[in-house]
Amino acid sequence: MTDWASVLTELIPLALVIALSPLSIIPAVLVLQSPHARITGLTFLAGWLVAIAVLTGVFVQLSGLMPQAGHPSTTASWVRIVIGVLLVVFGIYRWANRNHDAPEPAWMRKLTSVTPARGFVTALVLAVVNPKVLFMCVAAGLAISTDELPHAAALASVLCFTVVAGSSVAIPVLTYVAAGERLDPAMARLGAWLHRQHAVLVAGILIVIGLLVAYKGLSHL
Repeated sequence: MTDWASVLTELIPLALVIALSPLSIIPAVLVLQSPHARITGLTFLAGWLVAIAVLTGVFVQLSGLMPQAGHPSTTASWVRIVIGVLLVVFGIYRWANRNHDAPEPAWMRKLTSVTPARGFVTALVLAVVNPKVLFMCVAAGLAISTDELPHAAALASVLCFTVVAGSSVAIPVLTYVAAGERLDPAMARLGAWLHRQHAVLVAGILIVIGLLVAYKGLSHL
């Protein structure tokens, strides 16, 4: 049986890919510039956390259906390697194109006018269509299912992964709930900075975590 702490050392870097991605943080910052920002931010946060938890749980179950489930199988190892290589390649691509300014997408501008009722669904959709979120949830599902963890420990692993992955959305939302409109100028500056540095941040994160994921797969072959 794998020690739970060793599983967490694999899950936390994967969760940080989601947490540190500008495409996780920028939407949350923009939602906090909408009317009724407090309640909209909270519904957005709830949708984001639910999406990550459900996706990870689904991939844990699907991974458990593979042959030799409960062991670091060859299939699971190759899936890790493929995910790691894809992350590295995409990171290099983003770095190579880091100086190509892209206009802010129309959907991103609409986030400043999202309503509380749509905040939850908006977060769900953004999580599901984000390739980085999907890749990391797949990798987390593999990490949890291929280790012989008790049911309670597996659930705790999904929870820890969700909390760390969602922390970059939770921190600005909960801070805004506490401080209110006084944070508006700071949120606007943060959003602008993240938009400028988006490509560099994403490239660095993807390359580092991709190498870690690929190494983990290779070590189990």
